[in-house]
Amino acid sequence: MARRAKPDAALDAELADLPPELRWREWMGRVEAVIFASPAPVSREILARLVGRDCNLDLLIADIRDELRGRPYELVTVAGGWQHRTRKAFADAIRAAAGGAPAVRPLSRSESLVLMAIAYFQPIARGELSEFFGKEVSRDLIGGLRAMGLIAAGPRSPRPGAPYAFVTTKEFLAQFGFESLRDLPDIEMLEDAGLLGKDKLLAGAFPGGFAAAGAADETDDRPDSAPEPGGL
Repeated sequence: MARRAKPDAALDAELADLPPELRWREWMGRVEAVIFASPAPVSREILARLVGRDCNLDLLIADIRDELRGRPYELVTVAGGWQHRTRKAFADAIRAAAGGAPAVRPLSRSESLVLMAIAYFQPIARGELSEFFGKEVSRDLIGGLRAMGLIAAGPRSPRPGAPYAFVTTKEFLAQFGFESLRDLPDIEMLEDAGLLGKDKLLAGAFPGGFAAAGAADETDDRPDSAPEPGGL
């Protein structure tokens, strides 16, 4: 009969037997290692399991960031957690190493417009999006944004038939570099300043921050992103 593997001993988060300086360095190493190993932003709740109860996690993160100054990657706050990301200055080098292929498929102009409308007016149903743009927003376009993990089904709309409304996801926050939806450019301030309005939105004007994911050029002729006749 095979022996059962012994369960791992509980992690000693307090490290009370170490001098304060060594304890702090160990906590820094643990936190950075977990963030480095994770493909997604790591939340405060997860990191809190690695350190002592009296550890100030924000100061710990600040010290890690200080040590990363001058490195080609940095520790960023995104999607409600922390993640290692390469610095933008090295984007050309990374693209060259990858053979010039983009790491993420760029959004078409239509996809970018619909995604921005969902971000600002969520939860919003497809029919409401169609009314906003004055043309049909196709199921394929919505399906494409869902397949990329940028939007998800939210609550039922009070409209006839109770269709699902759509909301943005943590993947949306991560791709655009937002910590939360509060980081979206303030739409009322943009409207008051004349920088954004329905007419500008329909014309393809994007507020700062939405260029982060790299919308495709409006002449993009990729068949999977071409708008349907009379629609988006």
